[in-house]
Amino acid sequence: MSSTTPSQSAGVTTASYHSRRLTSNTLIMMVGLLGSRIAGFIRERVIAHQFGQQYYTDIYNGSFTIPDLIFFLIAGGAISSAFIPVFSEYIHTDREREAWRIFSVVLFVMTVFIGVLIVLGEIFAPTLVLLTNPGFAHIPHKVEDTVRLTRILLPAQLCFFLGGLMMGTLTARNIFSGQILGPILYNVGIIFGGLFLTKRYGVAGLCWGAVGGAFFGNFVLQWIFVRATGGYLVTKNLLRYLRHPGVIQVFKLMLPVILGLALPQVSTIIGKMFASDLGNGAQSALMNANKLMHVPIALFGQAAGIAIFPVMAAQAARKEMAALRASVNFGLRAILFMSVPASILLYVLALPIIQFLLQTGKYSYEDALIAAAVLRCFAIGTFAWCAISVAARGFYAMQDTKTPVIIGTLVTFVLVGLNLVFFKLFDRHDQTHAVANIALTISITAILDMLALVYMLRIKLRGINGDRLMQSVLRTVLASGVAGIVCWVLRNALQGFFVQRQRYAFSINPGYRPHVTFEAFVIVTVCLTLSTVVYLGMALWLRMEEVNVLRRLFRRKGIASTN
Repeated sequence: MSSTTPSQSAGVTTASYHSRRLTSNTLIMMVGLLGSRIAGFIRERVIAHQFGQQYYTDIYNGSFTIPDLIFFLIAGGAISSAFIPVFSEYIHTDREREAWRIFSVVLFVMTVFIGVLIVLGEIFAPTLVLLTNPGFAHIPHKVEDTVRLTRILLPAQLCFFLGGLMMGTLTARNIFSGQILGPILYNVGIIFGGLFLTKRYGVAGLCWGAVGGAFFGNFVLQWIFVRATGGYLVTKNLLRYLRHPGVIQVFKLMLPVILGLALPQVSTIIGKMFASDLGNGAQSALMNANKLMHVPIALFGQAAGIAIFPVMAAQAARKEMAALRASVNFGLRAILFMSVPASILLYVLALPIIQFLLQTGKYSYEDALIAAAVLRCFAIGTFAWCAISVAARGFYAMQDTKTPVIIGTLVTFVLVGLNLVFFKLFDRHDQTHAVANIALTISITAILDMLALVYMLRIKLRGINGDRLMQSVLRTVLASGVAGIVCWVLRNALQGFFVQRQRYAFSINPGYRPHVTFEAFVIVTVCLTLSTVVYLGMALWLRMEEVNVLRRLFRRKGIASTN
């Protein structure tokens, strides 16, 4: 006779269902984001080929600082932490008409607000650019050129907000088409600008391409998806519903995010501020490495966070706290299972990855060495950024925006302090080490942010089954360490082989030019493939539940059968 009661069986079945659903949603997002990142690779290679890593790429990267700040602190924070939980609560409690009314009012109010900010940004762009890129003042015309590009980019932030809000309505209903295709179209816009518009407008062509990509990918396409899935805009009596309880709740949740200095949003901006004082190319090296670090963050952290959020928000809305604890535990275990080995492999393969993706045209080997040093320091904290994506959404699902922002604000002050200390202790004239130290401080503070978020989440949920989480983390670290050693040995062996091959080729033909892209591609592909096989083999040997969930999901023909 079974000792399991019907209620226990139901609980196990429900937890298993949510785990399969979260995994399938995550795989959907991973596939979509992989497509976006491939488009992003092409985008970065086009930029590197055309401009290298110097003055023009610095002003291009610097011109995104003010627009990004508007989006991260207001648009991004409003969508992720404030709007989706409230919209989800109304949708999952059979108040759909009210949900779309809240969407319409928030869209109207924030469009006016962000429109005003864009106008102010256009007017005060010279002052704002100087504040956020102080080192540019030491190089003639650098501030003025950055201002010109900033003014081109600012209007695109309205498209990002409107599109993000529409994506939020789709995500709350477990529809991920907009999240997948929007970023791809945005990257296509920049690629178009790099290939065609730069011939006439120089580096400004990239910015015009970005504006076009934002309009079509983040606004037009998202509205098409919203309408196609039954969404609509309520235009009647909007002002009358400004005091709607749902609208008020959205703005209450949004306020702490706007006032706070959440680390994920501002760490890159702070890093760029310090890098601007290190000469031409320093900020570009930081951003090139930062974008590559965000590949595993997007594939794993962002995918898991987006996929798990509507499930957790629905559980919180229905007061299913046991299920919410199980989802948080599974989400953290799953994200660390994917991101810890990614961090280690990214560290080991930093240089060949940079060479494969960027070393072409005006992008030199010396540029690759600097960016690789920065990428290694970013890799140290990659797993933490991924875990933050899940942990922060645990709070947002419960409509708690204050805790993540308070933690992020405190850790941001630590980030600034560490950079000031590093700038005093180390030689700023050694550009490679100086930029790498900026990345290292960002990684250190990301780890602190992750630990604090998980600790506070454990308190708020009255436990997240920490023993099970720690067992999974220890096994993940062991399997990742073995995979990392295998990757390191393979990388050294392949690099040695190609060096010998180049020496032989030079002895026969002094004019021989090494095929850097091909050689780097072989190193990255072979090392990643074999290391991944070793990691999964270790995970199976250690009987890790996370790999078994993925294996069961693929056996069931994956995503379609589990929804």
